[in-house]
Amino acid sequence: MADRLNGTRILILETREEAQFSKLLAEQGAEVVQCPMFTIHDAPDPAPVEAWIRRAIDKPFDDLVLMTGEGLRRIMKLARARGLDAALVAGLSGSRKFIRGPKPGKALREVGLEPHQTTEKPTTEGVIEMLGRLDLRGHRIGLQLYPDKDHSALTGALAAQGAEVDAVLPYAYDASAADANIVTAIDEMAEGRIDSIALTNLGQVRRLIEAAKAHGSEAKLRAGFERTLIASVGPAVSGELAAHGLRADVSPADDAYFMRPLISAMATALAERKPATTR
Repeated sequence: MADRLNGTRILILETREEAQFSKLLAEQGAEVVQCPMFTIHDAPDPAPVEAWIRRAIDKPFDDLVLMTGEGLRRIMKLARARGLDAALVAGLSGSRKFIRGPKPGKALREVGLEPHQTTEKPTTEGVIEMLGRLDLRGHRIGLQLYPDKDHSALTGALAAQGAEVDAVLPYAYDASAADANIVTAIDEMAEGRIDSIALTNLGQVRRLIEAAKAHGSEAKLRAGFERTLIASVGPAVSGELAAHGLRADVSPADDAYFMRPLISAMATALAERKPATTR
């Protein structure tokens, strides 16, 4: 139904699908407030990524584990620059491919490949559970990681199962330039000028907390969250909020961790709330 979000101001934080998310919200009548949080860059040193690509070609992995769609896209970008993209896709075609949630699956399909299995929960713990059911003794596993995360639990679990792990980190975050945007968004929430904030990955929660602490706005952030409907796309984000003593008010139904179900959940919850204070 169109216009379900008429008269609401929705804060969205920078995401790889920001433009699409903003468009979907605007189609429902929302005023979208965008907050750039960081910039994604290729790995500062491409040499380890290129070496990983060449190993995947020369001696294809038994299994490939993709944590993010962005990671595979960055790997393929470098492979194309080196003229290795066709050889890499051929090398990966014979590997079993395990993915953390739907986004890596979309990236795989962009290069003509299909995942063998997707986690029940799009979290690192979900990946550990999924792979823990398999016999990985003697397997070479290509593991794509992402920044700002301690992956030792995952790599340790794979090693304990007898696997040889070959990890790659193909991109990096640059957050410093975006702090002013985040502080402004915090002020907007604290002043009651935001009806809902939509959180689509756990890195957004961490960035909010880090920037608030760095600029003396942590109390203001928590006050703003008390006034604002907090929408979480799924269990990973909700868990990160809980780890900081924050709540998630709404989330899509199980196994529907996508933008459209998130927007539907937000629209329902906002309709049930009292009319927002006149701004």
